[in-house]
Amino acid sequence: MFDKDQLISFLVEAKKSTYAAGDLAQKTIESDKSTTLIFDSGDWYYNDNYFGGEPYGGREVVLFKKKPIYIMTYYGRVDDFVDNIGEVYSFLQDALKLIPKNYPYRGPEMYCDKDFLYKNNFTGQIDNFYGEEIILHKEKEIYKARYIGGFVGLKN
Repeated sequence: MFDKDQLISFLVEAKKSTYAAGDLAQKTIESDKSTTLIFDSGDWYYNDNYFGGEPYGGREVVLFKKKPIYIMTYYGRVDDFVDNIGEVYSFLQDALKLIPKNYPYRGPEMYCDKDFLYKNNFTGQIDNFYGEEIILHKEKEIYKARYIGGFVGLKN
């Protein structure tokens, strides 16, 4: 069995080292045109695989001693009227670097920089949760993503 606090610490480290790391993250483009980001440490293995650009969707899986124990799926998009999508995703990556240590799902409950505001509303604990994040620019919503996840395969 795994330790829940170790999983949470691992998730924080893995997420900061993959998508939130931006161009520093090692990405693999798969034959199905999806993108995979991998992080491992000891008995822990993290795999984030997503489709897109815009909109995007994917899933994160954590394995402990080669057994899947955690999954989170997600889907999001920037509104059609936004001209600089790259600026929105750069701001999102900045928010995701601030992942809360107690709730390692996405970013913090709130983060603000210049004219951008990130909000993350979630329910549940690491074993069973869901949430929604939005980004506002000058008080107008321009981005939304939803996610859901928790533990898997504990009784196999």
